[in-house]
Amino acid sequence: MQVTETSSEGLKHEFRVVVPASDLEAKLNDRLAQLKDRVRLNGFRPGKVPVAHLKKVYGRSVMAEAIEELVRDTNTKIVSDNGFKLALEPKVSLPEDKGEIENIIAGQADLAYSVALEVVPHIELADFSGIALEKLVAEVGEAEIADALSKIAEQNKPYSPKGEGAKAETGDRVMINFTGSIDGKPFEGGAGEDVGVNLGSGTFIPGFEDQLIGIAAGETRTVNVTFPENYLAEQLAGKAASFEVTAKSVDAPGTLTIDDEFAKTLGLESLDKLREAVKDRLEREYAGASRMKLKRALLDKLDELHKFEVPPSMAEEEFNGVWTTVLNDLKSQNRSFSDEGTDEEKAKAEYRVIADRRVRLGLVLAEIGDKNNIKVTEEEITRAIVERARQFPGREKELWDYFRTNPNALASLRAPIFEEKVVDFILELARPTEKKVSREELLREDEEEKAE
Repeated sequence: MQVTETSSEGLKHEFRVVVPASDLEAKLNDRLAQLKDRVRLNGFRPGKVPVAHLKKVYGRSVMAEAIEELVRDTNTKIVSDNGFKLALEPKVSLPEDKGEIENIIAGQADLAYSVALEVVPHIELADFSGIALEKLVAEVGEAEIADALSKIAEQNKPYSPKGEGAKAETGDRVMINFTGSIDGKPFEGGAGEDVGVNLGSGTFIPGFEDQLIGIAAGETRTVNVTFPENYLAEQLAGKAASFEVTAKSVDAPGTLTIDDEFAKTLGLESLDKLREAVKDRLEREYAGASRMKLKRALLDKLDELHKFEVPPSMAEEEFNGVWTTVLNDLKSQNRSFSDEGTDEEKAKAEYRVIADRRVRLGLVLAEIGDKNNIKVTEEEITRAIVERARQFPGREKELWDYFRTNPNALASLRAPIFEEKVVDFILELARPTEKKVSREELLREDEEEKAE
């Protein structure tokens, strides 16, 4: 067998492989000899079928299998001998001429084919102990706790019926029955009874609440809306719908005192316990924001320290995913590139930079994990599946089976766990210093974070 590199441009390599007909014949005979002891043919005792007869009966199919195995093994050897790390599966170009294929399978011609490879570059890792990082931290103050308590009270405030004939205003709650239709036909999930709508809350389909302003108890109205393009129920996304809505009551908001009795309505012993719970939630929120900003700063540093060409196909695949999301977001918001202060070509250039960065950082993190034997354990995967399943009560087994039988879905759980473990490993070496900041600075989201 002869293997010759015919092209080498950056991370792309092409090889031409020639396998003599004699080698193919030997491979075929080896497989037929193995088959001899297993095959059962009428007129022959087990293990006594002549190889020549087996070749006549099974020769074509066995030769095809032998060629497939040989190509696979040769690709593996090319990768191993050259110390390559593949970015994508090799692209094999076999002969297409029917006559040539027939001669190869018949063992009368050499097999000649080409294989194209795209590889991952060698990555020289930086010294992570020298990375200077600041960890932004904010304390939960009394003002933040009081603000959070006010929001909880707002969400739980009591309502009382307005007088007979009273019209609904922004801030009121309207209890409704409704029946929805699309193109004159009812649709699944389009009907409901005794549903409370807080006018001005923005919790219903855009435009729905606005059309209930001025409605009175006992009144029926037709509400026309269009489901958002990014609506979770794909069968409804972007569809125009009509709802027949009857108001059962119109209720005005009352006031609520934040005290021990209020805390008890939420299942807590006292206001002090409620304050502790709120503080704990805010501390977790701040810790999450702190972690996010620290990780972003770390990834920025890694991007600065590791400059190399990324595999073109990986970059293109990442860009296509990013670009599809961008276009879908613009469509769902009914916006254009000009609304964003740019044009399509400039936007594409910007998002190609983002896609290249993502691929580069992914390769760097993978290299760090590989060099330092960082693995995701089965226990960690199981915990992630259980956590995801808890988000869908009643469908836990369905979710469990889905992840356990779908390698791509399982990989979507494994990847973020691996990334966080690698980030933790680097941070342990870098030892970031803490910097106290205000709540506003900690939670502020800049434009670059939105893009990422």
